[in-house]
This record gives sequence, structure tokens and C-alpha cells, in this order.
Amino acid sequence: MSVSGMRRRAAIGLAVISAAAFSAIAATPTQAHRPGPKPVDVKLLALNDFHGNLEPPSGSSGTIAGQPAGGAEYLATHLRELSQEARKKNTITVAAGDLIGASPLLSAAFHDEPTIEALSMAGLDYASVGNHEFDEGPAELLRIQNGGCHPVDGCAAGARYKGAGFQYLSANAFKTSNGQPLLPPYAVHKVDGVKVGFIGMTLEGTPDIVSKEGTAGLTFGDEADTANRYARELRRKGVETIVVLLHEGGNQAGAGGINDCVDFSGPVVDIANRMDPSIDVVVSGHTHQAYNCEIGGKLVTSASSFGRLVTDIDLKIDRRTGDVLSMRAENVVVTRDVTKDPKQTALIDRYKKILGPVAGQVVGTTSAPLTRAQETLFGTTLGESTMGNVIADAQLAATDNEQNAVAAFMNPGGVRADLDAGQVTYEEAFTVQPFANNLTTLDLTGAQLYCVLEQQFTVGRTLYPSGSVRYTVNPAGTTAPVADPCAGSRVVPGSLTIGGTAVTADATYRITVNSFLAGGGDGFSVLAQGTNRVTGMIDLDALIVYLKASSPIAAPALDRIAVA
Repeated sequence: MSVSGMRRRAAIGLAVISAAAFSAIAATPTQAHRPGPKPVDVKLLALNDFHGNLEPPSGSSGTIAGQPAGGAEYLATHLRELSQEARKKNTITVAAGDLIGASPLLSAAFHDEPTIEALSMAGLDYASVGNHEFDEGPAELLRIQNGGCHPVDGCAAGARYKGAGFQYLSANAFKTSNGQPLLPPYAVHKVDGVKVGFIGMTLEGTPDIVSKEGTAGLTFGDEADTANRYARELRRKGVETIVVLLHEGGNQAGAGGINDCVDFSGPVVDIANRMDPSIDVVVSGHTHQAYNCEIGGKLVTSASSFGRLVTDIDLKIDRRTGDVLSMRAENVVVTRDVTKDPKQTALIDRYKKILGPVAGQVVGTTSAPLTRAQETLFGTTLGESTMGNVIADAQLAATDNEQNAVAAFMNPGGVRADLDAGQVTYEEAFTVQPFANNLTTLDLTGAQLYCVLEQQFTVGRTLYPSGSVRYTVNPAGTTAPVADPCAGSRVVPGSLTIGGTAVTADATYRITVNSFLAGGGDGFSVLAQGTNRVTGMIDLDALIVYLKASSPIAAPALDRIAVA
């Protein structure tokens, strides 16, 4: 059960919650009390959004707080050293989802089995599922947990996959057929006689950001309601210290540091405020941000992404009551100046040898960096990016002749990495587009196209347009409600052109998107109305063909979306 009182230790960047009640119950000089039993010290080591980054991530994804960071070899060493600060048996290592999925080739080529093996060796105990744990569907997630060879690709590493050495928790993903959780909703871990409960959840909106196949047969519940339900169940079992591992998060404003909580906002704020006071800590994720907050009397943390940080959480728990007496957290950089863990090195080398030379094959060149960074569009990052525009161009090039496509659109969430200037290897291209979505070309009317563009502002996600597209947005326009995506007025009427010709409401246009978007992914329900669908090549293949045919690729101008 939480105790009140949070103060910021600015000098060392720690979030601290301490027991204000201590002074009230302290013995007076005239009183003599037998000292109670010593509190139990529990250390939680937390990470989130690892995304299969076994090797140190490159570019901007490989630094944080001004330092090179990440890589399983270094992460394992930092976890071991941090656990040695406490009694090892008092350390519990946890994660808040997206450990797998959207992974570099070294992990993805083997259905992320190497990542599960690496994190198991590193001592992970419990993890919530994230949306990317559902990328290949619930049956595959259960295989990742329990082991066994892939039903199509078999035992890719030459031996039967053993499964996870840690427990995935999934309290709010229910099997539609019977209403039961897909995986255990919680776990109870005993430390020196006290019980610590862990509830694991992903965001309720997972079906909106995962393919329909990925969440088929599942229903997702409200995060706070689900946490409160299982917190009550845990308390009935005598558990008073409760930690939620939640794959949902928030963002700081401005240049807040990795242990700050500056003008904090996002879905996790409402969720934490609605959680029962018996919940003490929320280890969060999904937004790939670093923060260290107190929200609604709870410690709320996130360790950014890709294994670049570990959140070091210290709890003092009353041995008699099981209540939390104090708690504090610090985000620690996974620096690369420590000794590499030899077991992780051996694992990485083994899978790299199996992968063979395909990873290093050069597939093209760029004359300038291509980045995911979105330009600012009337005060928001809803603009274009050079990497996103190139992908849209590649998808149009793959479908303009065979499918008569005249435009293509790409979603930002599918663009996972930057490309540096120079040679581009197959592995680098794969890291940019790891989802293996098929291109889908479909018919939309001009009126529907305008609705799709209006829907961008409703869902808060830009679609990167191919170079054949131009349109203008009005910052003063109205945003369409979810129920009526065509009711907005952000897109200036008559400004949308394809190939230099104005789009008219009644005409029909062949448009290419990936299969995720074609199914209404990311909230683009209008795209799901498209007709005369033709499925094409894998999106990665289209990018590689484009790189080979058009190299050196220059960074395209960000002039496809104009502001009135």
C-alpha cells in the first residue's frame, strides 16, 4: 500500500517517496518501545521497449543523456552490478512490454527467439506484454512463452526453442471465447517473507495499432479498471506491495532529463490517477520516453527504449504489514564502458554466424542521411520526414505500373530507424522496415481521400505522402470527430493534387498503402473502405528494389504538405 509524500532530490536526480508517518509514531523521550523488525529492502530493476536490440543500436537510437548506450552485452553487466548493490535474492528484474517485435534483423530473422534467450540469461523475472508481443498473433506469443519450434520455419537455430525463462503477464488481454486472460494476469514474488505482487498489462488500444490477425480472438480491457480488479484479488491473498507493469506511457515537455517529470502528460496520467491507492509503483513504457514521476501517490517510471536505460527502484517494506514504507527510483544509463557479458557475446556471435552474409549485403547508397524525425507542422510534429517520404516513393514505384497506382502513403509507426549517408546494407534496410507488411493497392474516391487526410488530425498521426501528392492544411481548421472523419476542415478544399492535377470528389484513384493501414490500422478506418484490392510485394522488398534502382538516394524535400 502506498504512503504519501514525494520529494525531488535535484542534486542526484532521484524520485523519492518516504513514510511521513514515521515521525508520528516515533517514540517520545519519555517513552520506551521495543524496536520493531527491520524493514525488508527490495530492489526492482526495470526496462521497457527493448525491441530486440541485442547489438548496440546505432545513430540517435544508440545514445541517451549524451552518452552511447545500449546493447545486451552491456545491459546484462549493468543489471548484474546493480543487483549486487542489494542482496541478490532481494532483486527482482521486470519489464513493461515490447521486448520483441519491430526488431533488428539479428533477432527478427529468428522470430525474436534470441532476444528472449538473452533477456532470460540476463535475469529477467516478469514482463508485461506490449502491443508488439501480438505482432505475430496470440498463438505465437504463447509459443514465445512456452517454447517449441516455429510452426512454419521450424527450429531455425538448429535446436528446439526452450521458451522464456521469465513469466509474461497479461491481465487485460482476454480470450473472447471464454473471457479468461491469455496469460497469467499477475504473479506474487516473496522476498524475505514479504509478498510483492506484479500485475502486467498492455494498452487497451492494442487492436488499433496491431494487425487484425495479431489480436484475433482477443478482447482488451481498460487498464485502470483491470489493475484495480486484480489489486483487490492480490490484497485478498495478503499482498500489500503491488507493482503494475504497464505498456502505456506519457511524455515530458521540453528538455526534461531522464530523471525528470516536467509538464508531464499522456494516457498513463489518467490511468495512474484512476488506479486504487493500494498500487504503489507503475513501471510504464510504449512512448519510448524516460521519466521519473509521482502521480496520484504512485511512483511512475519509464526507461526510454532499446535497453539504453535501467530504472533502479528501491523499496522498503514493513516486515509485519507488507506495506511500502518508502520508495525511490533512478534511471541509470546502460553505458558501454563496462565489461561485456561473455554469455551475451557468445549468444550474439552464434546467431550472427547462423544468419550468414545476407545481413551485410549492400543494397544501395544514400547521398545524405534519411531520418524519421518529423518536421514541425503548425506547432506539432505532424509533418513529413525524409525517411518516410522515401518509403512512400518506393511503394509507389513498386505499384505504379502493375497496379496503376497514382499515390502511396506510409504510416510513421512503420518507420523504425534512420539511414546514415553512404552504403545501405540489407540489415540496415530491414531495421527501417521490419514488419513484413504486404503492399495493398486499392480504389478510393476523391472524397474518401480527403477524409483520410482529415483523419490524420483525429488520430494524431501523419501519413507520409509519395512525391506525386501535394496538399495544404489550415492550422485554424476544425478536427473531425472519431465518429465522422469527413467532418474536419484541416485540409484546404481543392488543394489536394496527384501528379499536379486537382483531386475531384467523384473520381476514383488507385492508392497504395501497407496491409496494416489497408485494414484500418492506426485509426485510419476510411482506408478499410477501399475497394478492388490487390496485394503486392512485401514492403521491405519494395524499399530494397527502390534503393537498388535509384541509388544514390538523396534526402527528398519536405514540401508535400504545405501550411496555409
